[in-house]
Amino acid sequence: MTDIPTDLTWIRAAPEGEEGLGPWIEIAFGPDELVYLRETGDPTNIVTTTQTKWDAFTKGVQAGEFDHFAEPADDQDTVAPAKKSDHLGCEP
Repeated sequence: MTDIPTDLTWIRAAPEGEEGLGPWIEIAFGPDELVYLRETGDPTNIVTTTQTKWDAFTKGVQAGEFDHFAEPADDQDTVAPAKKSDHLGCEP
């Protein structure tokens, strides 16, 4: 397991103007080309990935590869949560 640096600068991914803990994701770029992700509600649970994988993920987001996870719900102001079967082509 990778030791998590204690001096990371966390960047909150929240809608513009949103305050508070929210259910947001925070990202930090660390040494050795590592990227760290955590949820604001559980900041001790940190996921580590590489800069290369993070770059591939963000390019996929920009290309719309994950749009099916954010399909509009019946109420157009909210987003329907992804079903377990939506992830990685898993069967329900």
